[in-house]
Amino acid sequence: MNTITRIIVTLQVEGIHFWPGCDIPEVNFLKYPHRHIFHIRAEKEVLHDDRDIEIIMYKRQIEAYIKEKYYKPEARCAYFGQKSCEQLAREIMEKFQASKVSVMEDNENGAIIEEVSE
Repeated sequence: MNTITRIIVTLQVEGIHFWPGCDIPEVNFLKYPHRHIFHIRAEKEVLHDDRDIEIIMYKRQIEAYIKEKYYKPEARCAYFGQKSCEQLAREIMEKFQASKVSVMEDNENGAIIEEVSE
């Protein structure tokens, strides 16, 4: 039997972003900075079943990275600027060698980036 084992971490980040290029009248409010609770889920392939990577430490690394790079004291939350869910998911995937990352806005809408074998 062929299997793949992945660890999974989830975290929530209060943040602000905007989409200045939005040209859709029904959602033109997206042009302006707006707040979400970003729900992030990262999966990382591991090589064995005895904590190849400590799950809690992996989560803390992602949290620390987001806080260091994006936290703005004046906003009292993360400020992602023009970054979309897709862009944030890809950034986390590349930075933390994840196999799959999803970023959801308010746990309702978002994006998934997944590594695929060719």
